[in-house]
Amino acid sequence: MIEKKIKNIFIAGPVTADFIGKSIQNHSSKKDIGGHSIFLGQVRADKIDGKEVAAIEYTCYEEMANEKMHEIREAIFAKYDLTCMHVYHSLGKVATGEISLFVFTSSKHRKAAINACEELVENIKSSLPIWGKELFTNETYQWKENK
Repeated sequence: MIEKKIKNIFIAGPVTADFIGKSIQNHSSKKDIGGHSIFLGQVRADKIDGKEVAAIEYTCYEEMANEKMHEIREAIFAKYDLTCMHVYHSLGKVATGEISLFVFTSSKHRKAAINACEELVENIKSSLPIWGKELFTNETYQWKENK
């Protein structure tokens, strides 16, 4: 068995609609795919202690997170009959309403794609060393200038 290369799942800033659209379009040439499942994690404008979240700043232990993601990826591929799996997670500042996590699974049949996507998201959220620090609208610094 050929061991797959560890992929870097991280991108700077939000995952854009253009990026998501191109990722989906790139799969139109793969004629053995019958179903896709997509999860998009979006930053919410939560209220915490009377303050509203304006953005989340994501940090991580990148090498460790990519290694753990590789383990998760291999386990999901072993469990489900998938054609493709893609995971992208933001690093840095992501404003409310923007996408910070894009998970995309593909298979011959929808059930495998849907079940794999759901399990993958749960594993990412529970196992990867990724942290999000809320940035609030009433903070004194101008976080939007740093976007």
